[in-house]
Amino acid sequence: MEDAAAKPRLLLVEDEDALRSALRLNFELEGYDVTTVVNGPDALQRLRGAHYDVVIMDVMLPGMDGFSVVETIRLEGNATPVLFLTARTSGPDRIRGLKAGEDHLGKPFELEELLLRVAKLVQRSGEKPANTVLDSYSFADNHVDFQSYEIRGQGGLVRTLSQREMMLLRLLVERQGDVVSREEILQKVWGYNVFPTTRTVDNFIVGFRKYFEPDPREPRYFHSIRGVGYKFVA
Repeated sequence: MEDAAAKPRLLLVEDEDALRSALRLNFELEGYDVTTVVNGPDALQRLRGAHYDVVIMDVMLPGMDGFSVVETIRLEGNATPVLFLTARTSGPDRIRGLKAGEDHLGKPFELEELLLRVAKLVQRSGEKPANTVLDSYSFADNHVDFQSYEIRGQGGLVRTLSQREMMLLRLLVERQGDVVSREEILQKVWGYNVFPTTRTVDNFIVGFRKYFEPDPREPRYFHSIRGVGYKFVA
């Protein structure tokens, strides 16, 4: 009998009962160890607590959409390959899906095509993560290590940041030059069921200025955009 521990592990996130059951059966017949969840928050919890070789992620989910789930785990440093299943096939949706994950398959789809795409992702995940997550970043005389959570800042400052500080820093750095709204920050850094005040986010930005700015009163890198959000400019 085949050792279940040796089977590639899939996380299937799909809220439509009939489709989820059919896909699970077919993946199991192909030799995969399949875990299923039906909403975004549960998917996020599973991805934080276990290793999977590939994630098959519906986009329109209860609680938190699939794009946001994957964008959040990427901020946390999780590079598990993701294939999105979605009826949302417009240009902006395809681009967002490919930025966050590795593949994008529109509904309705051919089962054989899905199985082939998943098999290729499993093969690639065994070699190296298909989606590279930013490990470190330097700007001016500052350095950020996203793996160890350690920063080197102004005046030789060395400090270890919290996970949420590092997630916010990664989000701003990866969206360099763009204004990131407070709503997006609260959803991706604090989560769907936690509601910090705007002052909490402001305090993180104040901290970044103390660490990285030559003059925190005249910020070059970390900007507050009144009424909208925040922007990082290197």
